[in-house]
Amino acid sequence: MLRGRIISTGSYVPENVITNRDIEKIVDTSDEWITERTGIRERRSVNGDQASSDLAFEAANSALKRANLKPKDIDLIIVATITGDMPFPSTACFLQSRLGAKNAAAFDINATCSGFIYGLHVANGLIKSGLHKRILLAGAESLTKVTDWQDRATCILFGDGAGAVIIEATTEKRGIYSTHIHSDGNLSDLISLPGGGSRYPSSRETILKRLHYIKMKGNETFKVAVRTLEQLAEKTLEDNKLNPSQLSLLIPHQANLRIIQATAKRLKLPMEKVFVNIEKYGNTSAASIAIALDEAVRAGRINDGDYILLEAFGGGLTWASSLIRW
Repeated sequence: MLRGRIISTGSYVPENVITNRDIEKIVDTSDEWITERTGIRERRSVNGDQASSDLAFEAANSALKRANLKPKDIDLIIVATITGDMPFPSTACFLQSRLGAKNAAAFDINATCSGFIYGLHVANGLIKSGLHKRILLAGAESLTKVTDWQDRATCILFGDGAGAVIIEATTEKRGIYSTHIHSDGNLSDLISLPGGGSRYPSSRETILKRLHYIKMKGNETFKVAVRTLEQLAEKTLEDNKLNPSQLSLLIPHQANLRIIQATAKRLKLPMEKVFVNIEKYGNTSAASIAIALDEAVRAGRINDGDYILLEAFGGGLTWASSLIRW
């Protein structure tokens, strides 16, 4: 059976670190409160002239080098992002140009924090269909540029970074076994960035109303996320006829440590089987799982034959999962 297989990973985070102590100086909060409620201790921030394609470029280069491939070997580039360089062209086109990947088509996916898994879903389908043979998928975000640093509820959450994978066709009993994507537009008001689109085009009024920053109803989002991710993980394992005990590693979207712990508890997974790096990077949206996957690979926590479960939840609302046999 033909399916996609991740053959290489890469990631990159900016050098600039914003700690909880730094945020204490901006809004009325504390290091202790942020850590207790979210698990976040620090996050990375782009420099003023850095854009998401710059982060994606570094991550993609790492993945290419580890696979011993050249950009011309890639026939499709997908970038998952909600903070693209511009409304258009796509960030994937900027990445294609920077890499010199002349043989690749390129497009973006906007599914917020679920974007990387949505990208896996698309890439795996295209490979199974035979239309593409080797795909570069990146998740890249510059969220600190759309963070409202006057909003104490959201400015503590977000960070910048990028991760990338190279996916190619295989007939072996490994690779992307399944992907599961879902959405509920009726709950779109829970997480959004209202300004700048055709609904609220940029104007003096939208700027004064601070509509060009992330808006989030945190408590409502938390409740829906916990319930949804628990059900999603169980259904993914059931569809693949696996028990939680057969998982080698759960790599969740790094949004909130309490959500991650609740999902692990429901699956009866010890936290030793859950990859967590939220304390270092915060919520990097579509880059989150891609960065975590690369770090898990480089830390030796993923080995041949391991079953890996990825899961994410984000604005839209969207949620998604993928079961991978490494």
